[in-house]
Amino acid sequence: MTTTANTLAAAPDTRFETARQVADAVLFEGYVLYPYRASAAKNRMRWQFGVLVPPAWAPAHEEHAFQRTELLLEPRGAATLSLELRFLHPQRRTVQQACADGTFEEVAELHLADRVLVPWDEGTEERVEVSIPVAELAGAEALFPFARPAREEAEPVLDAGGRTVGRLVRRTERVSGILRLSAAELDGPYRVLKLTALVENTSPWAPDESGPATREEALPRSLVAAHLLLGLSSGSFLSMTDPPEWAKGAVAACENRHTWPVLAGGPGRADVVLSSPIILEDHPAIAPESAGAMYDATEIDEILALRTAALTDQEKREARGTDPRAAAVIELADSMPPEVLERLHGAVRGLREITGEAGAEDPGALFRPDTPWWDPAGADPAEPAPDHVTVDGVRVGVGSRVVLRPGLRRTDAQDLFLQGRTAQVEAVLHDVDGGVHLAVTVEGDPGADIRREQGRFLYFQPDEVTPEERA
Repeated sequence: MTTTANTLAAAPDTRFETARQVADAVLFEGYVLYPYRASAAKNRMRWQFGVLVPPAWAPAHEEHAFQRTELLLEPRGAATLSLELRFLHPQRRTVQQACADGTFEEVAELHLADRVLVPWDEGTEERVEVSIPVAELAGAEALFPFARPAREEAEPVLDAGGRTVGRLVRRTERVSGILRLSAAELDGPYRVLKLTALVENTSPWAPDESGPATREEALPRSLVAAHLLLGLSSGSFLSMTDPPEWAKGAVAACENRHTWPVLAGGPGRADVVLSSPIILEDHPAIAPESAGAMYDATEIDEILALRTAALTDQEKREARGTDPRAAAVIELADSMPPEVLERLHGAVRGLREITGEAGAEDPGALFRPDTPWWDPAGADPAEPAPDHVTVDGVRVGVGSRVVLRPGLRRTDAQDLFLQGRTAQVEAVLHDVDGGVHLAVTVEGDPGADIRREQGRFLYFQPDEVTPEERA
């Protein structure tokens, strides 16, 4: 049985307020990166997370036109499922200068006193809100089609004297999609449903046959940073990362494609889920010390704030003209009080031994003043660090090709996707503790040249790689 819903209106769900803070970070992850200028190399390769492209573009370019979320829930009574699909709809902004005859001509730059306006792809936040009784999903599929129309808007640009010196023209292409919801009851000791939520981009656009299409042409018809917020009026969701023993088999059978659901809404709550294109842990939260969005991960807010404040006046003018969000970052860095910046320096939320379970209640197990972490007398600054390391009897240095074997205990979760991939060693680095780290670029990565130019490598320890000749 399939039902089609034409009305997507739903009352705002207050349970999403806490989860939405993290969802906003997901929505704008990498939206604009330091130094926040359109001319910066790393801001020319945007829209990397949760991009659902038109179906005609996806197969030939190894991108995806859909997301599939599967998770388990235990509804109680006449439970209602509330859902928000959120995504960015890219819009092209061009810059036009006013001519003496009253017309406008397109230009690459328009200089104002406090900013330099340039062409740029902006992202407008879109939401599809749904509310449906869980009982209506059991053994059925509910369809929620949605669309956003094409439009064109012009915004006048005024100088300090109030005269029109140009305009910004924003063009948005039509985008359409469909949300499919269904649920199936599972066998077991408790009443558990497996919920499936499928988000599809159904935009009919196809590349022009007159020549090869580019990703830049597909993006305006794409759903960018697409993710779901799900809430139960009564009952709870099961954790997909730490389920109860009796549910582990059913959790393992769930198929999540291009997204991952985690419990959200604050510690101890299980009635809200965020299904994110970025791997998160249960109950993710924004660091309370963070003073505002900087679009580059909260753990480096301090260095971003310091670097942004150190930009030249001309660089700040370019950043302000790139995007209103970039302008807000510049103002945030320029106006941040010293006490707020000091809070970004670091916070200890819990202490434990790496090899044990000692906690903050046992300071002696963590702090050993009689055992210095580094002995300056034992260092030999005149002796250069070796530019290679031996792995499995093979000399590995710059230019060596290795197979990645990320360690489960100390690697970033994203690195697990690189298991078995071949990489090239770009540098062999040594830290003050005597540890060795290999900076690598992954073969087949289309952004490898940009990573080399910016020095933004991936890092692995020698026991996390295998020389290719030994693989």
